[in-house]
Amino acid sequence: MTIRLGVIGCADVARRKTLPALEQVPELNLVALASRDLDKAETFSARFGGEPVAGYDALLARTDIDAVYIPLPPSLHAHWAHRALHAGLHVLMEKPLATTKAEAWAAASAACERDLVLVENFTFLHHGMHAAVTQLVTDGVIGELRALTADFAFPPLPDSDIRYRPELHGGALYDAGVYPIRAAQLFLGPELELVGATLRMSSKHNVDIAGSALLASPTGVTAQLTFGFAHDYRCAYTLWGEQGRISVHRAFTPPDDLAPIVRIGRQGVIEERRLSPDTQFRNSLVAFARSVGTGRGTDVAAIVRQAELVEAIATTARRIR
Repeated sequence: MTIRLGVIGCADVARRKTLPALEQVPELNLVALASRDLDKAETFSARFGGEPVAGYDALLARTDIDAVYIPLPPSLHAHWAHRALHAGLHVLMEKPLATTKAEAWAAASAACERDLVLVENFTFLHHGMHAAVTQLVTDGVIGELRALTADFAFPPLPDSDIRYRPELHGGALYDAGVYPIRAAQLFLGPELELVGATLRMSSKHNVDIAGSALLASPTGVTAQLTFGFAHDYRCAYTLWGEQGRISVHRAFTPPDDLAPIVRIGRQGVIEERRLSPDTQFRNSLVAFARSVGTGRGTDVAAIVRQAELVEAIATTARRIR
């Protein structure tokens, strides 16, 4: 089965990562790319194929697509997810799929009511390193888990970057913070609750440029999360058990040619295990195509819980200027 795909929004992540990976996925056929700026759509079309389309509504009105990939700014995600689902299209949505629990629940419910697939595109979940780490934990290599730390931060962006625009739901939480939040749930489960959070606000841009959060499971296992774009680069997590630790770097954005190293520390001895490179963007697209093919793949609980934690941080964090 070949799925006919449309793209809504010619974002940087689509140009750099998703559309090059799409060329390696024969199950998905790029039919059309839409932008509010036709020139931009034509530029993308010349590079990646598909018909350039002026405006998102015009793409949704087409009868020759089965699914859409949406890499728009966060403030537009829930709206265009609804529009696409009501047009009868499966949706692969860049993170965050929604910024509130209500938005997430409405989108997931619309997908289920129409037997459509709705996926929040956390590509890192499809990289083999995390399955390898999960297996180490399951095998009891570091004993029972006691805590997790996860960090995703990078240096300041150019002033023109859309992540500094509050009207588009810019800011570090929605851009970088969603990664460690999702990683915490991957390893500690969906029952994590927010204990406390801080957001460092930029007076110049009126968005958060850094933040931290403490989550805890019902049994007291904690997740300490740090994120932002006012830092030296760090993209890592550590699982701390009763008998040792497991650490991974380049955890969320590893290049396709990177052979990740998993470091296992026990009793003062560090063991390094080098894994095979993997292609998380390609893998994510393949998984989406298979979900559409089977009609199964909308993880309502994960979509809603992710949005609920993000909303809790956004609404209760102590803001520091």
